[in-house]
Order: sequence, then C-alpha cells, then structure tokens
Amino acid sequence: MVQAFFTDTLFKDVQSGKIFSDGKTFSDCVPKYDLDEINKAYRQQKGTPGFDLKEFVLQNFKLPVVPQSNFETDITRPVEEHINKLWDVLTRQPDNQSSSLIPLPHPYIVPGGRFREIYYWDSYFTMLGLQASGRIDMIENMIDNFSHLIDTIGYIPNGNRTYYIGRSQPPFYSLMVRLLAKEKSDDVLVKYLPQLEKEYAFWMKGEAFADEKINASHHVVKMPDGAIMNRYWDENDSPRPESYIEDIELSHQSKTNKAELFRHVRAAAESGWDFSSRWFKNINDFSTIHTTDIIPVDLNCLLLHLEETLFSAYQLSGNSFSEDLFAAKINQRKKAIKQYCWNETTGFYFDYDFVAQKQKDTVTLAAFAPLFFKVAEKEQASKVLSVLTRELLCDGGAVTTTNKSGQQWDAPNGWAPLQWMTIIGLEYYGYNEQAKEIAERWIQLNKDVFKRTGKLMEKYNVAETHLEAGGGEYPGQDGFGWTNGVLLALIKRYAL
Repeated sequence: MVQAFFTDTLFKDVQSGKIFSDGKTFSDCVPKYDLDEINKAYRQQKGTPGFDLKEFVLQNFKLPVVPQSNFETDITRPVEEHINKLWDVLTRQPDNQSSSLIPLPHPYIVPGGRFREIYYWDSYFTMLGLQASGRIDMIENMIDNFSHLIDTIGYIPNGNRTYYIGRSQPPFYSLMVRLLAKEKSDDVLVKYLPQLEKEYAFWMKGEAFADEKINASHHVVKMPDGAIMNRYWDENDSPRPESYIEDIELSHQSKTNKAELFRHVRAAAESGWDFSSRWFKNINDFSTIHTTDIIPVDLNCLLLHLEETLFSAYQLSGNSFSEDLFAAKINQRKKAIKQYCWNETTGFYFDYDFVAQKQKDTVTLAAFAPLFFKVAEKEQASKVLSVLTRELLCDGGAVTTTNKSGQQWDAPNGWAPLQWMTIIGLEYYGYNEQAKEIAERWIQLNKDVFKRTGKLMEKYNVAETHLEAGGGEYPGQDGFGWTNGVLLALIKRYAL
C-alpha cells in the first residue's frame, strides 16, 4: 500500500516538494512495483546528480484517473435527466486493494471530481436522490458497504482510504438505515442492529472513565453536571497525508503545540465542515483552530438519532432492558442539548466550548439540526427561524455561517446537506412556506449554474449567485453526489 510511505522519506519529499498540485494525488497513487523495491531504489538514486523526483514517481506509480464514461452534458435537457444519467457515471464497482483504497464488496456512488472514493456523510444525501430515482438497490448496496466497514474496521472512516483511518464523519448511518426501512419495512432496523450497536460503541468509547478527574476521552465529554456529550476527534495527531503540506505550513503559523494542532485539524476534517470559522477561536485565524474543545450541536443531535434508532430496534427485537437503558440516554441527551447549546437571549442554538465553559458565538446553520431531529420546542424553532430570516437567508438559499473568513464552510457559501436539513427542519415545525422559499431559491441557483457551466457543483455562492463559490484547500469540484441527491429530492418534493 502507498500507506506504507506515509512516514517514509519518499512520501514526505513528494508532499513537501509539491510534486503534484493536489496533495491527495500521491496518496491515491498505485505502485507499479513492489514497495520495498521502490523504496530501495529511491534511497539509492535520490542523492545522485540530476535526480528528478517527479520523474521517479511517474516511473514507479500509476496516477489516479477518473474512469472514462463518454458522458456528455446536454444543458438543453432537464437537470433531473442529467442527474439520473450521472448515477451510472459516478458508480464504482467492487474493487481490490492495490493502493490506499479500502476495497468494498458492493457497488457504490462516489461524489465526483477529486473525490474518487465514498465519503460517509455525503452518502446519506446522495441516497436521497437515489430514493427519488427509485434506485433502492444502490441504497442497500451502500448501506451494506458501510456495514462491512463497521464490521471490519470497527467504524465508518471518513472515506474508504487507509489514510482516513483514525477518524469518521458525521454519523448518518442510522439515518441511512431508517431511509431503507421506510422503503422496505422496520425489519431493516433489526437486521442492522449489530452494526448500529458497533457504530454507537465507537462514538461512545471512553464513556466509562477510569479516572473521575478525566472529563474528555476520544469522542466523549463528561459535562460538569455528569451529562455525557460528544465532540469530534481523530486518533492521530500528525499531518493529514492527503493535505500534508497544508498542515505543515499551518503549524508554522500557529502557537499551538504541533501534535495538538494536527489533532484539531483532523477533528475538523471528521466534522465534514473542513474548514470553518466555527472551529476557530479567532474567526479570521485558522491557526487558532480548537475543534476538540467544542461540543457541536449537530453532532449531538445525530447521536440522539442513533440512540433513538437503537431504542426502536430494541423495541422490535423485544430487548426490554436495552430499551429502558436507551430511553434514559435519549432523555439525558435532549436535556443536555438544551442546557448547553440553546441560548435564550439570542434565540438560537450554538456549539459549546467545554474547555472555556461557555457557548461559542458563531451563527451557523448547524442550529437547524435540533429542528431536523425534532429536539427543539415550538417556541425555540420560531426564534431560530427569525435568526435565519434576519442573518442567514440569501438569494440562493441559506448561507452556512455569517462569517466571511475565506474558509469554504463560511459565507458566502451554501451546501446541499445544510439546505436539506434546514428545509426539512422548518417543515417539521409547520413553517412550510419558509421551507419552500429556501428550496425554490436553492433549486433555481443549482439550475442557473447548470445552464451556465453544464455542471452541478460541490458548493454554491448563495449570496452573490452570479459568482462561483470559493475557499477551501482545493478548487471547486463538480459531479457532485450530495448536490445531485438533494436537488433531485427537492425537485420531487416540491414538484418544481
């Protein structure tokens, strides 16, 4: 595996020397020969006069390529037709491990662009589109792939690459299982109960603290009142292989201990919001990132949903002891979300800094997770809507945060998964007109960009809809899995 080079001189030399414009390229390469032989040849040749590192890599590794599909976009045709054709283009068949790619036993959908593998939370929103297309077979294939990862690795990694092992992504597995259960029957919950339990065990590792003085372990944080909440975390504290040079350069700017800094960066990558001022102490200074100090409101809502799904599965299977146990866990987490994340003065939900013992003050669309997961009270939902209308609603939909930090998960960008959660959250509380308005704005923006470029993008500029979205560690990507899924689901939902 190329993974073997992640602590080797060759890997560091390739990434530090920016041999490729995208650090992910070498991490995804496939070796042409035995790795020990490549490594031996590199040690022998690298000091010789005229040695060319890039040429050496090209001689010894196959660069990642996008499979040819002969697919041509026709912007004169409806965008729904475009998406339905794209499913086959973005489908990958079961594979063997010859690189950093972790093989999966069933076909699956990739996002597109530089993302040549599955991504955990992306896949749920892709599934919404597959559901709208009637592709229930692919939804089941992808859930079975995630179940395979849970059974073999112990959890669902960020993506099916070896360099993602050590962290996960927002835990949408229980929503995927619920989605399939809606199409088939509640027996699906019992079928995947063993994997749901393992998923929960991963996120709750460290719940039983060996030392009462320890208030945080892995993803788990014990609050002052004894409540258990969760944070993002990565088991590693080194630079990310796929973004090696970016992490090294950031460490030169930061006053934070390097290992601690890298852990914060990796934890933010686990959040899926990589990157956002949401994770910074100073909203304009990436080097102040402190992700593992933060209790994210949306993560805790996701884990509440996992607990509720386990509760339902135990009910169906007749396990009354576990049913009672999880009823208590559900009640405790709902109270904790309200206590630590709700701000009555502002009328909004915020993340909580458990180290500083105070709420963060960044206004973000994560506040709609309590609506999407039906945690908010009616009055709270009304106040959250007021903040949305006043600060987050734009011509093209809802903006991710109010901060213009230059990061891609900040203003002026909007993202498909957050539009979906905001729209559905509003619907749950009876704000159907407001939900439809956001949906109409987002759909129109997606269609306008499609007509202009022939592409569906990873993210969109919702504030200045004639401009492209910016920010991030890489150029804007097209494809694009979760945009396709949410757009198709919204068009079908609103008959637009």
